[in-house]
Amino acid sequence: MKKQTQAIHVPYRRRDAYDALSMPVYNAVAYEFDNAQLMADAFCCRIDAPDYSRVENPTVTNFEERVKVLTGANSVTALNSGMAAISNTMLALTSQGKNVVTSKHLFGNTFDLLNNTLKRFGVETRLCDLTNMNEVETSIDENTACIFLEIITNPQMEVADLTALATIAHAHKIPLVADTTTIPFTQFSSHNLGVDIEVVSSTKYVSGGATSLGGVVIDYGTAKGFSNRMKNEMLFNFGAYMTPQVAYMQTIGLETLNARYRVQSSNALELAKKMQTLQGVKKVNYVGLKENPYHKLAQQQFGETAGAMVCIDLESQKACFNFIDNLKLIHRATNLFDNRTLAIHPASTIFGLFSDIEKANMDVLDTTIRLSIGLEDVEDLFEDIKQSIERS
Repeated sequence: MKKQTQAIHVPYRRRDAYDALSMPVYNAVAYEFDNAQLMADAFCCRIDAPDYSRVENPTVTNFEERVKVLTGANSVTALNSGMAAISNTMLALTSQGKNVVTSKHLFGNTFDLLNNTLKRFGVETRLCDLTNMNEVETSIDENTACIFLEIITNPQMEVADLTALATIAHAHKIPLVADTTTIPFTQFSSHNLGVDIEVVSSTKYVSGGATSLGGVVIDYGTAKGFSNRMKNEMLFNFGAYMTPQVAYMQTIGLETLNARYRVQSSNALELAKKMQTLQGVKKVNYVGLKENPYHKLAQQQFGETAGAMVCIDLESQKACFNFIDNLKLIHRATNLFDNRTLAIHPASTIFGLFSDIEKANMDVLDTTIRLSIGLEDVEDLFEDIKQSIERS
């Protein structure tokens, strides 16, 4: 079956008591067992049965199964945010004395997690240029736990060669971990490009219009012991499992993901082209544009679409603030891949607590505005951007 069909027709593990077509919300905490042996077997993972909803719930399991089928993964763990997916993955892979090789181009909280939070627990973060394979190679040693990256960085829009990074990672017997939030996992196979573990903020495309917070860890079974540690240590000890209410909403979101993404990515490309014609817009940064330096690599890796995040640069921070203030249709809000188009000034918000030197090192500019393109008509969006630029 094609991805759109798979998203809708993944069967339940067990037949629903009332044959409901949509998986019900099992708003339960505990589950009855027929006898003590079955209870023991469930708790020790010898049989497939929920024991306690902090670690397994039928509604969440159904969501995980759908993602598993869509990605061809060995195991999927659903958590309560994208940051929970990243932090639990890093906690499962690292320990005191280990290091993570990554980029200076990371989402603000991800950067803070790796460079500050994990540092307090004795984990070193090594920042390098992930587009320079020689630099990556020299950053790895016997204590490296993994290579981690975002497939399209936010907001710098950098794209690294996943196959080349995977070759280096696997030569050193370490996993390549990729945050693939910016392109849906229905559009390309990260595993075919060498990714071992995929982390996704399902709050974004999957949720279906910002209905709920969630994250998924997609394990392709190539990182030794990772899946077991996620299921039997991270879920039990950190308690970040997705709630059944969220799993219900995000399962519905999965069913319309392809349809929504086709519109959003098409809108993003058309809008990026139109914005290049506007005086006052100094730069349009979108890997879907043929002149973008990462365009060819992005097409090779992700296919014909390039996501729904577009960044533009204006003359100054003041011009950016004026632009955002003058918007009439586009919302002033954080988040990505909502049904609505959103605008934010990353340097003063997402990276607002970083120093000027830190932001400069991360290539986060005061002149950049990030746009998350929604489902509206492109002409309406362009008219709003045009009038705002003119008034700014």
